[in-house]
Amino acid sequence: MKSSEAAMSIGEIAQRFGLATHVLRHWESMGLLTPARVTASRRRYGPADLYRIAVILRAKEAGFGLEDIREMFAAQDPAGRTTILRRHRAELAARIAAAQASLDLIDCALDCDHEDIAECPHFQATIDARIRSNHAHA
Repeated sequence: MKSSEAAMSIGEIAQRFGLATHVLRHWESMGLLTPARVTASRRRYGPADLYRIAVILRAKEAGFGLEDIREMFAAQDPAGRTTILRRHRAELAARIAAAQASLDLIDCALDCDHEDIAECPHFQATIDARIRSNHAHA
């Protein structure tokens, strides 16, 4: 949206991004958005709001929760945002590793010569390792 374009209503902005209007209202209630008000109840979204919505959507696609997004917006210094990004990266790397381990186990089961996966020594070793690792955390 060019700065010379008129501000958009909540319905227009919701349609533009494929969102329900209640999502935008929720983000506003969380402090993620602060659209201008024409009257007490009529929101008007300008170029800065469009940018902020796009950032929120991209952050959500990257797996950030709304609280983390709000915390990044509120951070007054780059170091604060970097801390949040590092924390999220560590959480994401752990989820990726868990998903990769699951994928490896499924691939192993699909490639297994045993008729019953439960009889496969490799599968049994994987399960035993899980039991040991959960016992170590208990």
